[in-house]
Amino acid sequence: MPRRFSICRCLLAVCIPVFLFAASVSHTEGQDDDSAVHVVVNMVQLNVAVTDKKGDYVTSLRPQDFVITEDGIPEKLATFAEGDMPARDLQTDDVIANHVTVQATHETEHGGNSPQTLQSLVAGANIFILFDSSNYMYRDFVFAEDSITEFIRSLGTANTIAFYSYSRDLLRSATLTSDRAEVLRGVRSTVAGDSASLYNALLLTVKDAARCSGRKIVVVFSNGPDNSSVVPPEDVAEIAQSAGVSIYIISTQEARLDAISTAIFERMTADTGGMAYFAKTWRDERRAFASIQNDLAHLYSLSYYPKPNPNMGWRAIKVRLAGENAKKYNLRSRNGYRLQPRRFSGRTTAASDGKP
Repeated sequence: MPRRFSICRCLLAVCIPVFLFAASVSHTEGQDDDSAVHVVVNMVQLNVAVTDKKGDYVTSLRPQDFVITEDGIPEKLATFAEGDMPARDLQTDDVIANHVTVQATHETEHGGNSPQTLQSLVAGANIFILFDSSNYMYRDFVFAEDSITEFIRSLGTANTIAFYSYSRDLLRSATLTSDRAEVLRGVRSTVAGDSASLYNALLLTVKDAARCSGRKIVVVFSNGPDNSSVVPPEDVAEIAQSAGVSIYIISTQEARLDAISTAIFERMTADTGGMAYFAKTWRDERRAFASIQNDLAHLYSLSYYPKPNPNMGWRAIKVRLAGENAKKYNLRSRNGYRLQPRRFSGRTTAASDGKP
């Protein structure tokens, strides 16, 4: 259960666009085709890393190897993917057998809906790189840019990438795209700024990532502590959890000397299913980026539609492996989410699934 914080979560949560999924169920017993029950549910998407006792990634696991519960309620997988492979729709047979048509829709800020297939939800990853361009970066700016450039070039073609930088304000140098050249131009156009508003910038980045379907990853390079944000890092972490955004942070040994920043970075990444790195040299920075690239290439993407649950607040998610694998391997993923406000339009009505 996450900690309580002073800033009103509602004000932050409304910033996040919410992904709605409408299931239209046709009735066949004495009803016309026009009389449909429209059900709105949230698909929950998880990024799961599986490693053995040595820390090596475990590959070729199957959907039936994973067991997911939400508030202790067993959940049924809807989609499954490994690495950058296309997702498998695990509910197709059930959909056909029950005459149910499931279509994923993304509610935009203007109230419109754009259709998304279950396949597109977890094919590849949407990776947002957030680069510290504050005055903390003056000394090693070029080395950091080189490490980020190498990281971008190493990412698989199935991924889309955005590059942002921040000092006092956030600069969206390259919005989400599959064009690597455009992203690299954004990296090379970055210049050093002044104070560091890491958590302000990270909140805006998470908000952008939350608009995407499928895997959502934020990779932060921070060379020092935050000294001008107004947003508490704990609130940013909870919003990232609720939006399904995994956060990875690469920082330097200088930041490591700040005990508060170290604790925040480690807790934030652990809560969202990511990892934190503290590099002593620019060579360590490159190794950290390479480690993240390797992690992304081996993540399992799991999703499910939550079963009815009266809990209107924080919902705890537990992912484990079935059988003997549960003892042999270690799992890393986010540990829950908080229900977010939603908008309804047209004839769509809320389902009896415990959601507002």
